[in-house]
Formats: sequence, structure tokens, C-alpha cells
Amino acid sequence: MKKILLFISFFGVTLLMTGQNPVDFLMKGKAFIEAGKPGEAISVLSKALEIFPESSVYLGRAEAFMAGGDYSQAINDYNSANKITQSSGEYGLARIYALKGDAATSVYHLESNLKSSFRKSEKEIMLDPSFSLIENKPEWRQFWKKEWYGAREKGISEIEYDLSTGNIAQAKITLSELSGNYTGQDDITYAGALINFFEKKYAESVKIISGLLAEDPENEKYLRLLSRTQEASGNSAGASSTYSKLLEIGTPDPELLILRAECYRKTGETDKALDDIAKYLDLYPGNKKALSFAGKLESASGDNIKALAYFSENLLLHPNDAECYVDRANSYFVSGSWDLAINDFSMSLDLQPENSEAWLNKGISLLNSGKVSDACYDFRKSFSLGNKKATQYLSRNCIR
Repeated sequence: MKKILLFISFFGVTLLMTGQNPVDFLMKGKAFIEAGKPGEAISVLSKALEIFPESSVYLGRAEAFMAGGDYSQAINDYNSANKITQSSGEYGLARIYALKGDAATSVYHLESNLKSSFRKSEKEIMLDPSFSLIENKPEWRQFWKKEWYGAREKGISEIEYDLSTGNIAQAKITLSELSGNYTGQDDITYAGALINFFEKKYAESVKIISGLLAEDPENEKYLRLLSRTQEASGNSAGASSTYSKLLEIGTPDPELLILRAECYRKTGETDKALDDIAKYLDLYPGNKKALSFAGKLESASGDNIKALAYFSENLLLHPNDAECYVDRANSYFVSGSWDLAINDFSMSLDLQPENSEAWLNKGISLLNSGKVSDACYDFRKSFSLGNKKATQYLSRNCIR
């Protein structure tokens, strides 16, 4: 009987694994690394490699080995990735050898990366802490004496920086100069779409990005800008589709699940939103943002019991968080459980006394409990904090 149960268990795990995609394992591995559990990440990704012997999975496991301090195994995995997809592991090898203090080998692999389609930007390299151990070594200084980035790439970087600081005018000047010197370059076209996005010219941005994606449909950078533009323009259905595309091409970013869930919420696809939140919570158990989101989704769908379960779990994990108390208080409020709502609003206000909405809702709860005098105090407090909605309650109940 024991052997049968073991067989059933193994068979079930195998079916579960084969029903997943590489990106599911990569996100799980990433979550374990972020949680400081590289050993568990290695285990998950090793199982994934039995089904998906792909370069992306080798790269993911290499990151796990590196996080665990096993540089030799990380090097093996980066080399395995290179054998499957040429140059895909070069940047990882540059980082590993930098961490080992081997500047010569590090810059050798970094040069290989810069000559490949996996080329990293200057900003990304300079901000990477992996290279801090070799940045004062002669091999590193000599390496950067060569101009690895041309005027066009530097110009694009300047545009991105100016946009990040709100200097749209300067970004447009730089784009005009680049457009005059270079024609038919996709990165310049992309920069134009980015400027349109920051200028809130969403239709123009979508048109440009769609043209770029027609030629390069799996470009992560293009897809991310398209999703941002779709969301900003109110096209939640389009944005959810783009987030799905990002996951389909293997982008191991768990935050895409949260972003897609928010889009599903806006389009009324609550079940899909809850599925994404469940996946996120599987990666990050007890995550405050995800538990709150799940509770609000259940509440909006009319299942207040499930909503309260999520909110109560969040409070158990985050007992000193005012927002967690407000979430559960609002759920009690909707169901008319006034005394319970009053208690949670009070707890939230002990932690965050400037929340005018909590004062107002606590006042309404008190009013419904027949405690008019206490309610009027809360309405006045809410009004003093700038909540104009308190005026109607004051005029109806507190002015004699």
C-alpha cells in the first residue's frame, strides 16, 4: 500500500510539473532566491531542467547557485546556457568572475556580452554590484578606455534619463538630433514612442510600438511599453493581453501577475484576477499586497466570508499595519457588522490617526450603532482632516 501511495504521489507531481511552463519554474526559483532560500530554488529549477533543458532555465539555476555561493556550479550552468543559446550566459560569467576577483576573465566575458545580442546597457553594468570588487583593478579601467557605446546609444540613454526626471523638452531635443543623424533605427523609433507616452499621446505611442512589434513580436522592452501605454489609456483588456504575452515569451517577473490581475479586475474578470493572485501568493506566501488584493476581489464579487478570511490572515501576519485593519473594517462595514467595524477602524486609527476616511466610516458605524455623540466626534475629526464628505453627516446628525 505504501508503494502504491508513493507511486501515486510521484505520478501526481509529474503531471503537475508537465502542466507548467518554464516561466512558472523560473518565477518560483526567483521567489525562493528573494526569500533567501537558494537551495530550494536549485531544487525547483533542477526538476524543471528534466522537462525543459532550455538556456533560460540554466540561467535561472545559475543565479540560484550564485546566490548560494556555489560559483563553480553557476559557471557550469552559464556555460550550458551558452551551448544552447550562443552568448546567453556571458554576462552571468562576467559577474561570477568579478565576484571571484578575477578581473581579466570577467572583462573577457563582458566583452563577449557586449558583442552579442544579449548586450547590456552601460547603466546596467555600472549599477551592478557584482563588479564592485574589480572596479579599481587595472584590467577593468583599461577595459573602459575603449568606447563600447556609440553616440546613438548614449543619446538614447540620455533620453531615458531626461524622461525619468520629467525633462521632456530636453528628451525631444536629443531625439531630434539623433533622428537627423540616424535613420531607420529601431531604438530611435522606440525612443519616440517613449516620449509620446510621457507626453500622454497614447494613441501615437501605441501605433509606433505596434509597428516595432510587427517586426520583433517577442521584444520584452516593446511589450512592456505597450502594456504601460494601454493601461494609461484605459485599455485594460489590451494590457492584460500584453501581460499574458510577456509571460508566454518566458519573462520571469512575478509582478506581471499582479499587473494582469488588476487589469482583469477592471474588466470584471474576477475569476481570472483571483487565479493570478493565487499564483502570486504561491510564490510569495503571506504577501501583504496580494492578500489585500485577494480580499478586495472577493468582497467585490460578493463573497464577504472569503474576503474576511484573507483580511484576517493579513492582520495575523502584519498586526501593526493600519491598512490591514482598514481592509477588514471595510469588509465588516459592508456587511453591517458595525461593532466589529468600529473596533478595526479604531485599531487602524491608533496606528494612523490622520486617515480621514477611516474616521468617517467609523463615525457611520457608530451612527448605525446608535452612538450619535461619538459618531459626531468622528465626523468632525474627518472634516478637520479635509474630508468634505463628512459635511453631510454633520449637518444631518450633529447640528441642533
